[in-house]
Amino acid sequence: MYNHILLPTDGSELSKRAAREGIRLAQTLGARVTALYVTPPFSRDYEQTFEEDARRALDVIEEAARTANLAYAAVHGVADSPSEVIIEVAQERECDLIVMASHGRRGMRALLLGSETNKVLTHSTIPVLVCR
Repeated sequence: MYNHILLPTDGSELSKRAAREGIRLAQTLGARVTALYVTPPFSRDYEQTFEEDARRALDVIEEAARTANLAYAAVHGVADSPSEVIIEVAQERECDLIVMASHGRRGMRALLLGSETNKVLTHSTIPVLVCR
């Protein structure tokens, strides 16, 4: 059915829950997983902070995948549009399912970005499982 599942994360609690659901599904299906964290392209001053944020978010998924004994890969993308990177990575890595949270960050950042999940749902040709 599904052999390779993409787990985009922004490090939020909802995103972590969606990743855990994706891990459970992958374990049931014997699929491999790829975790993805996308940061905006900012100046060098913020680069280390974003790298640390990405590492923390991806480490959570890596640990869950290791515990579930799943093949795992991590990707840290840098772009203005996380939804575009999610779709591109899913296509490039030949993922056949994207599992993501219904929404992630709150506040002004969420208002400015809009719903990345909605954008992925609208533009992806790859099936998307949305976890609330």
